[in-house]
Amino acid sequence: MASRSEEDLCCPVCQDVFRDPVLLSCSHSFCKACLQTWWREKPSRECPVCQRRSSRGEPPCNLVLKNLSEAFLLERGQRPPEALCSLHSEKLRLFCLDHQQPVCLVCRDSRTHTNHRFRPIDEAAQDLREELQKALQEKLKLFEEVKVEFDQKAGWRSGYEGYILNLCDFTTKVRGWQLQSEEPIVDWF
Repeated sequence: MASRSEEDLCCPVCQDVFRDPVLLSCSHSFCKACLQTWWREKPSRECPVCQRRSSRGEPPCNLVLKNLSEAFLLERGQRPPEALCSLHSEKLRLFCLDHQQPVCLVCRDSRTHTNHRFRPIDEAAQDLREELQKALQEKLKLFEEVKVEFDQKAGWRSGYEGYILNLCDFTTKVRGWQLQSEEPIVDWF
């Protein structure tokens, strides 16, 4: 029998640890592929547990549950399952360069991707990683330039603020001297 923590991490449809869990508006979670299969069989788009109609056609990913499920599988010595196509439940092996999305072999041969260009998903991931790294380096360089400019202006400003503080201090002292020197005159009258 599964432990209580494992039961909490199991999809009510497939009874296995969640893979790409999504969250319905009724707060029930399911594997994305399980829910899509369920909805293909029952087009009313209702929750498999409570039968409430879903307010969303594309429910959001339940990231907390996804992270917990993956951590649980790693703890048990299993690799988290690889991403599966939400339409065909096939392993995502290719990346469509035209749609900028991972696809399975069935999707590649479908009308949706006719005459599109594809790359192996690992190769596309490396290319995108390099693009992201380059963009991040450019942003970091811009950040450093802005930081230097800010620090220069802040240095000028802090020097100016010091001058103003000295002037205020001097004004306060002069006002104090003025008040001290007026007191005997006022007393005299």
